[in-house]
Amino acid sequence: MNELIEILGLTKAYDAKHIAVNNISLTLPRGKIIGLLGPNGSGKTTLIKLMNGLLTPTEGSIRICGKPVGVGTKGRVAYLPDRTYLAGDKKVSEILRFFCDFYGDFSRERAIGMLQNLGIEPGARMNTLSKGTKEKVQLILVMSRNADLYILDEPIAGVDPAARDYILRTILNNYNPNATVLISTHLIGDVEQVLDEVIFMRYGHLVLYTSVNNIRERHGKSVDAYFREVFAC
Repeated sequence: MNELIEILGLTKAYDAKHIAVNNISLTLPRGKIIGLLGPNGSGKTTLIKLMNGLLTPTEGSIRICGKPVGVGTKGRVAYLPDRTYLAGDKKVSEILRFFCDFYGDFSRERAIGMLQNLGIEPGARMNTLSKGTKEKVQLILVMSRNADLYILDEPIAGVDPAARDYILRTILNNYNPNATVLISTHLIGDVEQVLDEVIFMRYGHLVLYTSVNNIRERHGKSVDAYFREVFAC
C-alpha cells in the first residue's frame, strides 16, 4: 500500500469563530517530500499538531500507516516542532543516549556523523549553544530515526543561509526512502529544490495539493512564484 496518511473530513474548531482546520480530506503517499505551505493563520501548525496527536479533532479523522492517530502511531512519526525544546545543561551526548533508550529506531551512528559534519561537539552542553545550533541538534535527532513520517515545522527558519543547503541535504540523505517528509515553511524558495509535492492552505481550508512538476509544467512558474500569485489577494 502506497498510502501513508489518510485525512477524512478533518476539522478543528477552537470555538464557533475560530476554525483552524476546516473539513480537509487528503491522502498522502509514501516516498515523497511534501511542502505544507500557507500564510500565517492558515492552519498549518494546527494540522501538524493533529497529525502528532497533540490536538484532538472536532470532527473527522487521521490515519497514519492505517492506524488512527494515537499510541499506535507515535512510534511511526518523527516530529520537529517550530520551537526549541532542548534546554538545560545536558550534554549533546547525553541527549543522544536518551533518544537511543526512548526510540528503538534511533541511529546513534547517524546522529554522530551529522554532528561531526556540522562541527557540533557531542560533549557540548545545550546551554552553551546558540539558538541556531540547538535547532540543528533537534533536526539531527529527528532525522536519525527510521520513521515512516517526518514532520518538520520550519526546519531552516532559525539557521544561517550557509547552513540551509546542508540541512536540506541532511533531510534528503537521511530519511527512510519508504517514508514521507512533510515540511512546513515560509522559506519556499529555499526548500522547493527538494520538494516533490506541495499542499497550499488558507484560513483552514485546503487550497491545492499537487506535484511540483505540475506547477512548473502547467503554469510555467516556480513554486515560490505560483504561491505568491495564489495568495496575492
